[in-house]
Amino acid sequence: MAAEGRTTADPPSHQGCAISSVRPRLPAQRGELRDRHEDGHRLHHLLWRLGPGVRVCSSAVLGGGIGPRAWILNAQVPGGYPRLDPDRHLAEIAAAEGLTGPGAGLMTAADVAAYTTGHDGGVTATVTAGLGVRGWAAAPDTATRAPHGPEDAEVPGAPFRPEDAEAPGSPFRPEDGPEVPAAPFRPGTVNIVVTLPVALSDGAFVNAVATATEAKVQALLDAGLDCSGTPTDAVCVAAPEPGHDGGEPFAGPRSTWGARIARAVHTAVLAAARAAP
Repeated sequence: MAAEGRTTADPPSHQGCAISSVRPRLPAQRGELRDRHEDGHRLHHLLWRLGPGVRVCSSAVLGGGIGPRAWILNAQVPGGYPRLDPDRHLAEIAAAEGLTGPGAGLMTAADVAAYTTGHDGGVTATVTAGLGVRGWAAAPDTATRAPHGPEDAEVPGAPFRPEDAEAPGSPFRPEDGPEVPAAPFRPGTVNIVVTLPVALSDGAFVNAVATATEAKVQALLDAGLDCSGTPTDAVCVAAPEPGHDGGEPFAGPRSTWGARIARAVHTAVLAAARAAP
């Protein structure tokens, strides 16, 4: 897919912006496609400059949860990602971009430049998808879980490493052995970023993440894939901060805004899934 919004100019800094004097604005609908060089690799990342007056609800490895966020970053990393501190790595990328304030950060080993988008009634969904390592969420608990430390826990929005494939849903590195062949790297993470022009209540925010996930699964099935996703999929939903009315109370798939979220996400995930090798 052709890159949109590519720029090599230094991003503006939001430091010193008086939030009280700035009217709440809509989240950026499209992420900027940026590139960078790390350890000999040319990599890409998508960057949303949200600015003041925007909240995000997400399962991101950096800045997850619900709260004000000034930016969202979806960063590509090399296959066989070696680091155990993805949150710190994302913060380093954000600092290199001159970003300030709280943000949300996701990672993937998929080709970020091949992102897809879906639009419906003011809602925009942007998806990066690696489907090489995929399966069903409710898989039987038959995979062996070797004893491992907290640093090996599943990380939403982080790249799935090839050595993690032994136990679906449990990214850990099994002990090396001379008889274990090196597996070819197969990226496996579906990251979804949704932007809305309306504020959502806390409950609707959580429901929006659930609705986006339902739409993702529907799209994967419609693409003929026998799976519900990958073990490290992540979702970010960005919307203006609510005023005195508390925001839209519903975001389920049959509500006005939930239906739009579902259709936008379905369009973007379906396009990504059909293009996946």
